[in-house]
Amino acid sequence: MAVPEAFAVGIADWGKDVLVEAAYGLQCLDEQQPVPPPIDSGESNSMTVVEEAGLGRVGIWTASLDAVPPAAAGQIAAELEAQGWGTLWFGEAYGREAFTQAGLLLAATGRMRVATGIANIWARDAVAANAASRTLAAAHGGRFVLGLGVSHRPLVERVRGGSYAKPVAAMREYLTAMAGATFYAAEADQPRPPVLVAALGPRMLEVTRELADGSHPYLVTPAQTAEVRAALGPDKLVAVEMGAVLTSDRETAMRRAHAHLDIYTGLPNYRNNWLRGGFDETDLIRGGSDRLAEALIAWGDEAAILSRVREHLAAGADHVCVQALMESPLDVPTEAWRELAPALVVA
Repeated sequence: MAVPEAFAVGIADWGKDVLVEAAYGLQCLDEQQPVPPPIDSGESNSMTVVEEAGLGRVGIWTASLDAVPPAAAGQIAAELEAQGWGTLWFGEAYGREAFTQAGLLLAATGRMRVATGIANIWARDAVAANAASRTLAAAHGGRFVLGLGVSHRPLVERVRGGSYAKPVAAMREYLTAMAGATFYAAEADQPRPPVLVAALGPRMLEVTRELADGSHPYLVTPAQTAEVRAALGPDKLVAVEMGAVLTSDRETAMRRAHAHLDIYTGLPNYRNNWLRGGFDETDLIRGGSDRLAEALIAWGDEAAILSRVREHLAAGADHVCVQALMESPLDVPTEAWRELAPALVVA
């Protein structure tokens, strides 16, 4: 089997600067070794980043797969693929590690994209993220999409024991380090997966425009989707998360919407974004006001939810990932997905 040229050249260069301590089997790199430039992704073509990503117009966002055994999560992913959804998104907080989960879901599917929404940059260094994302993309036909985010102070400091200082600068440094990361593997000549950033504020959107392929806004209104598009320009990918409750009963819809917003109304990143979006402190009570809930969470029948999806698309989104809300975030919304698919996958 032929060795990719970039791999062979890289190993040759690398070997010149490595000291091999045979007794211990250790390899020590000189700290001053220059970082090679990013490896070219291969043949050039006229496809846009949106076309290359292949997300489809509508996908699924869910946190519920952590609540089922790994084999069952794979079976659910296979059913979603059969229903026609373009991309399956999931987050990273207290459950499965993001790249492990992505590998599980990719292995269970053959067409649908799988995307992290998001992988926490404080959970692993940029070299590891680069290597893991490129390996997954190569192993599964380019179907992996890497969403990255700075997460939130409580998750970073209380749960991971890290420091949440200067998150915008941290993201800039992380993306820069990923772009320059050394990667010597057989798939080094293959395209890198698309990288999207969970960018809400203007400074993070600036970093995204400069260094990433697009943005993955979460809990935004269609008007805010339009602002993200304006900030990024026409050539970046905008993949918007949208909460939805499939019910004709407003009481049920508001109960689930407020329960969903309960944790987010206590997080500064979201609060600040909603204030920028025209809401005020009276909307940011625990669980959110009805005004906030109805602006962020679609509810009604399939036609009503499709209408809101189309609002985001009209505002500049390339892709909308729908998060079907149940009574608990651990409830897998199997029936809601089945009912929504015929209307939404052709949006």
